[in-house]
Amino acid sequence: MNAQRISGFLTKNAIYIVLLLLIAGIAVSDPTFLSVDILRDILLQNSTRAIIALGAAFILITGGTDLSSGRVVGLSAVLSASMLQMADYPRKFFPNLDSMPLLVPIVLAILAGLIVGLINGLIVAKLRVPPFIATLGTMVIVYGANSLYFDMKPNESQPIGSLRKDFTELGTGFFGPNGPYSIPYVVIIAIVVALIVWVIFNKTRLGKNMYAIGGNEQAAAVSGINVGRNLIYIYSIAGALYGLAGVLEAARTGGATNNYGNMYELDAIAACVVGGVSTAGGIGTVPGVMAGVLIFGVINYGLTFIGVSPYWQLIIKGLIIVAAVAFDIRKYLAKK
Repeated sequence: MNAQRISGFLTKNAIYIVLLLLIAGIAVSDPTFLSVDILRDILLQNSTRAIIALGAAFILITGGTDLSSGRVVGLSAVLSASMLQMADYPRKFFPNLDSMPLLVPIVLAILAGLIVGLINGLIVAKLRVPPFIATLGTMVIVYGANSLYFDMKPNESQPIGSLRKDFTELGTGFFGPNGPYSIPYVVIIAIVVALIVWVIFNKTRLGKNMYAIGGNEQAAAVSGINVGRNLIYIYSIAGALYGLAGVLEAARTGGATNNYGNMYELDAIAACVVGGVSTAGGIGTVPGVMAGVLIFGVINYGLTFIGVSPYWQLIIKGLIIVAAVAFDIRKYLAKK
C-alpha cells in the first residue's frame, strides 16, 4: 500500500520533482545559481513565455493545437512598438503621429491578437477545419501581413527602436525598493494572468465546457454544450493572451521586428505538454503549465550558466519533450 502511495505521489507530482532535481543538479555544479538575482532573471525572461503557454493551454485542453501564437506575438509587438516610439527619434515608424496615451497602442495590439484568435475559432468551429491546419494557415497569413506592415515606408523593414520610457518600464521596471527582492512588473503581470486563467479553468462554465470538449467533443455536444460558440471564445481568449505577451516582449526588449515570436509556439506547446497538459485533450492545470515553462527556463538559463553547449541543451530539451509525451500517451492508454 505504501509503495502504491509513493508511486501515485511521484506520478502526480513528477513535473515538480523534475524541476527541483534540475535546479539541484545545476546548483551542485555552481552554488551561486541559487541566488535571488538568478531566480529573478529566470522569471523575468520567461514571464512572457508563460503567458503564451497559458494561451496555448486553452487550445490544447480542447484537443486542438495552435501554431499561430508565435506570429501573433510578433504582430502585437510590432504594432505596439510602432506607435510608442520617442518623439525625437529620427526614424519614427509614423513620423507625424503625436504622442498618444500608453494604454491605446497596448489595447490595439491585444485586440489584434484577439481578432486573430477569433478568426482561428471561426475557422475551426464553423468551417470544421482541423485546428492544426487552421492555425498553420493563419500563422503564415499573420506573418505575411505583419511583414507588409513592417516594410511600409518610411520604416522599410528596419528594426523598431527608441521606445518610450513609460512603455519599456512595463518590461524592465521593478516593484518595490531597489535591491535583490524587488519584483519585475512583467513577473507580476504574468502571475495575475495565471491567477485569472486558473479562475477560468476551475471556476467558470467556460472552463468546465473546455474540459468537456477536450474529453469528448461529441458527448459534450449531446449534453447541451454549444461546442462551436465555446471554441470561438476559447480561441479568442488565447489570441488576446498572445497579444499581451507580444506587447510585454516589445517592452522588455526595447524594440520589435517582424521576426519576434518565431518558434515561440513550439516552446509554448512543449511547456504545456511537459507541464501535464494532455495532447489528447481534456487534461491540464495552470500550475503544471507554469512549472513546464520554468523547466525550460531553467534549462536555457541554468545550463548556459554552467557552460553547457547550446547543442546539448537542444538534445536535453528534445528528450524531455519526448519523455513527457510518451508518459502522457501511456496514461491515456491506461485510462482507456
